[in-house]
Amino acid sequence: MAIRQFIQSESAGGVMLAAAALLALLVSNSSLAPWYEAFVYLPGEVRIGEDWLVLSKPLVNWVNDLWMAVFFFLVGLEIKRELVDGELASLRQAILPAGAALGGMLVPALIYVATNYGDDIALRGWAIPAATDIAFALAILMVLGSRVPVSLKLFLTAVAIIDDLGAIVVIAIFYTDNLSLPMLISSGIGCAILIVMNRARVMSISPYLAIGVLIWLCVLKSGVHATLAGVITALAIPASRPDGSSPLQEAEHVLQPWVAFAVLPMFAFANAGVSLQGVSLASFLEPVSLGIALGLTAGKAIGVFGTAWLLVRSGAACFPADASRRQFFAVCVLCGIGFTMSLFIGSLAFEGLGPDYEKQLKIGVLAGSILSAAIATALLLKRA
Repeated sequence: MAIRQFIQSESAGGVMLAAAALLALLVSNSSLAPWYEAFVYLPGEVRIGEDWLVLSKPLVNWVNDLWMAVFFFLVGLEIKRELVDGELASLRQAILPAGAALGGMLVPALIYVATNYGDDIALRGWAIPAATDIAFALAILMVLGSRVPVSLKLFLTAVAIIDDLGAIVVIAIFYTDNLSLPMLISSGIGCAILIVMNRARVMSISPYLAIGVLIWLCVLKSGVHATLAGVITALAIPASRPDGSSPLQEAEHVLQPWVAFAVLPMFAFANAGVSLQGVSLASFLEPVSLGIALGLTAGKAIGVFGTAWLLVRSGAACFPADASRRQFFAVCVLCGIGFTMSLFIGSLAFEGLGPDYEKQLKIGVLAGSILSAAIATALLLKRA
């Protein structure tokens, strides 16, 4: 029942996400484009004292650093739930989606690297096509309804969750610059406090959130991307109380609507706007755009399906129940919808490198995600 509610919530959020992205595209290519730019880069500042704590960022950075930390907090809750009592709770259950997710990260990254080999700046974006947007993907499955077996919806959910975990590791290792040792130590102390609270069986969620905010501030100032604080905090939330209730699931239940209907649509609106003026076929053949689009469409399909097929053929995993090979391949193609996470990783990879890389990023992500969605939908709508 919980996994079904999760799928329905993520699916509804995917519809909102798509609507926000479409609105951003329409507005940024209309007479309202200057207003859109002014809104996205609207300055905002938080100041405590004269110089003790000053956070000054444009709106888009507040969304990417703070709002997305809330999204990653939810991702952390989902990962912990699946590890404790879900599709990833046992090796037998986890091996198929885990292997498929790893293959689905490796192959797109290799395709991108091959497309951009020799350009050291462009190669910073190698992880962009390795991501899957669970909200968008599940929204398509929701629209298709009974045409897709529940086993494949569960498979896609598990793959996307493991994919998000992989993205978190990639961000922590490869997109971290100018480390501040005092702030890292401070965030480490915050993490230790969370562990002590968990071991002491503190069941109220509020103390974890309070420490999580402090960790977010320290991580933000440390040079590590601040969204990781959300995951760290989530993993400390207790999974169950002695009476059988679950603080983790309570937090998830409260947070899901906010993420689905506010955080992700706002992220999409702030990041998906790209002017299509002067865009031609040649724009899609730029190395960065082409590498991302090929990685998402071909790379994801090959990596996810190929790895899963090898695991099933070797007997290490079981094929999803009540699913045909065509349906299974279609869901593997659907993993090529990388929208939210791909744009987010791209914003880190090409931060400060100018509008040309930003435009290639958005064109590649939009093209790859839309093409993956179209191919997968056509395959799932095709009668056997």
